[in-house]
Amino acid sequence: MKKNYLLLLALLPAFASAQTKWTESKNGDVALITNKGGQSLGYSTTSGIKILTVDGLAFKDLNKNGKLDKYEDWRLPVDARAKDLASKLSVEQIAGLMLYSRHQMIPSIPVGPFAGTYGGKPFAESGANPFDLSDQQKQFLGKDNVRHVLITSVQSPEVAAKWNNNVQAFAEGTGFGIPANNSSDPRHGTVATAEYNGGAGGTISMWPGSLGMAATFDPAETQKFGHIAAQEYRALGIATALSPQVDIATDPRWNRVSGTFGEDPQLAADMARAYIDGFQTSTGTKEISGGWGYNSVNAMVKHWPGGGAGEGGRDAHYGFGKYAVYPGNNFNEAMIPFTQGAFKLAGKTGMAAAVMPYYTISFNQDTKNHENVANNYNKYIITDLLRNKYHYDGVVCTDWLVTGDETVINSFLSGKSWGMEKATISQRHYKILMAGVDQFGGNNDAAPVLEAYQMGVKEHGEAFMRARFEQSAMRLLRGSFRTGLFENPYLNVEETKTIVGNADFMKAGYDAQLKSIVMLKNKGNVLPLQTGKTVYVPKKFTPAGKNFLGMPYPEKLEYPVNMETVKKYFKVTDNPDEADYALVFIASPIGHGGYNEDDAKAGGNGYLPVSLQYDKYTAETARETSLAGGDPLEKFTNRSYKNKSEVSSNVTDLAMVNDTYAKMKGKPVIVSINMNNPMVFAEFEKNANAIIADFGVQGQASLDIITGKAEPSALLPLQMPLDMKVVEAQYEDVPHDMKCYTDAEGHVYDFAYGLNWKGVIKDARTAKYSKPTVKP
Repeated sequence: MKKNYLLLLALLPAFASAQTKWTESKNGDVALITNKGGQSLGYSTTSGIKILTVDGLAFKDLNKNGKLDKYEDWRLPVDARAKDLASKLSVEQIAGLMLYSRHQMIPSIPVGPFAGTYGGKPFAESGANPFDLSDQQKQFLGKDNVRHVLITSVQSPEVAAKWNNNVQAFAEGTGFGIPANNSSDPRHGTVATAEYNGGAGGTISMWPGSLGMAATFDPAETQKFGHIAAQEYRALGIATALSPQVDIATDPRWNRVSGTFGEDPQLAADMARAYIDGFQTSTGTKEISGGWGYNSVNAMVKHWPGGGAGEGGRDAHYGFGKYAVYPGNNFNEAMIPFTQGAFKLAGKTGMAAAVMPYYTISFNQDTKNHENVANNYNKYIITDLLRNKYHYDGVVCTDWLVTGDETVINSFLSGKSWGMEKATISQRHYKILMAGVDQFGGNNDAAPVLEAYQMGVKEHGEAFMRARFEQSAMRLLRGSFRTGLFENPYLNVEETKTIVGNADFMKAGYDAQLKSIVMLKNKGNVLPLQTGKTVYVPKKFTPAGKNFLGMPYPEKLEYPVNMETVKKYFKVTDNPDEADYALVFIASPIGHGGYNEDDAKAGGNGYLPVSLQYDKYTAETARETSLAGGDPLEKFTNRSYKNKSEVSSNVTDLAMVNDTYAKMKGKPVIVSINMNNPMVFAEFEKNANAIIADFGVQGQASLDIITGKAEPSALLPLQMPLDMKVVEAQYEDVPHDMKCYTDAEGHVYDFAYGLNWKGVIKDARTAKYSKPTVKP
């Protein structure tokens, strides 16, 4: 008997090993578990959670109750897990899920609206590591239950990865162990002066802006970007992208045109679909289920139902631009990039994970309740259209600061509660919840959300409001379950360093830049230029001014391109008489947004035209009476700017071209334009032998096109107007409705126009997307 007992004891370890289907290893404070035939887990040894073994498999006991809850069981479908966890959360915890943090810099800066401290001290004085959590981050994670964090700048990929691990350990040890779902605005823009080196990496791959991706007219290129960007995002600890921006650029004056895929709804739909498929789809071992997995990034498509129709081209970040107008009765076309693109993906994830409405009041478009309130507040636009008509059940998150108080009419940082300015902050939250929205952008404070809950209890009862909160909680939790954050939100710092900005990703981005540059003019086939010749590059003058946050910057006179890079292609001279060619680098005209405080103080209404030309423009043909108007800070409703004038802040760019043309005395002048909006080419086109346009590239990419290292292949994603009278006549809500500029070579700068070395491009892309111009 004793012998048999001893034999049994000897066999127990082997028996236990046979029943246990997981193994564990450690990397610093992070423990990694491999489940045989199941999901791998990661947890922090400092968070206090334990591992449960059920059916031989390992599971994280996130709420520390000693048993396996449905939400902890990675074998179950996402919706079953999300529903279980939502039912367990308190109202306070759900309110935290509904919050979206303000912008977080890593490490935090000491001053300004996004400042942070470490142990009560600024970072530089604290002795903290750049990847440590700030006091404010601990507060909103621990006390306010915030789990959606917006990241802006990071010191380095390594610091971002270490910060992510600290955030996740903190979150894992709190409450139900809900991980942080970190997010980012687009972060793959180019540094124009950076040199591309094919053998080296960078801090992150650099790609053309959205207009540049649209200019390729190649959705496959955009999907490639999304796939690469998603890998870099996840390596930085980012699981949600506050993009893409798919508003169609129906008014050429809007200052957010550069973030769009252009003015054509079908091209924008195709680009939206490709972008989101690239970001959201995981494959192979990275896939968990339904295309979602560890390479997936939730895409928050914006801005529902389209924000490109601001009256006069003004922008709704400001009170002076709060109204979107529809003189062409074309409200529905703006939704095509959503309904035919973002909500009809080719990949397995099906539709964009989240949607952000725009700030604008879609004036007189609510045909059910006839409310002129901002889209975030409008039940017809969110519930009747988005939820019911188009069957969207993902997250709807407001744009930032929409529940704040409007303090001045022309500040980017002022609250943007358009149409609800006289309501309390809590009433605004309640109105938004009842409209069908799930989340509040840029709000760390749970108090008004909880007050809104009580308003709902009073009006509808506890059961109704509890169900309403759980509905949003379930939608919000899906994004973290689908991307595997509940199983393993931790990063291997060494892997992060090999992924972000690696050489292959940098090359893919640079190749896309080359494909995004449009050649508009090539008189006498002056391009490509012969390398080794002598060039004259005029310096660019930038007058003193203020940025969009109102912060001043000084005037400067500097080369607009990296001259060390230029010298690798050409000899350089400051004397035009010695030059074979002139290279003039300019930007499209930069206006002042359509409002001027001095005009208001002088007795005017403050409203000015938004001009697309450099030189003085007087709006002689503008509307006598604006289509929309009204603000608590204004005593009038007519926002007309008729007969008022505007001069571009970079009017000196025009002088650069025309002066250089005179100085070159007939020798070739090549103009390279960084274009953020359509522009009036009549001011200078005849004084340029060749013109190329880019939408955010490294200067080196422009030089590669100019010298023939790459052939131009891009097409205009926007019409270029004949003049400003045409711009005034077009409808804010209608694309393709301008008479376009015809240059000295007889080429019309219309949508889908572009040149290669052989002449005007006619191919499958132009056949698919070119459309006849519609006159207003």
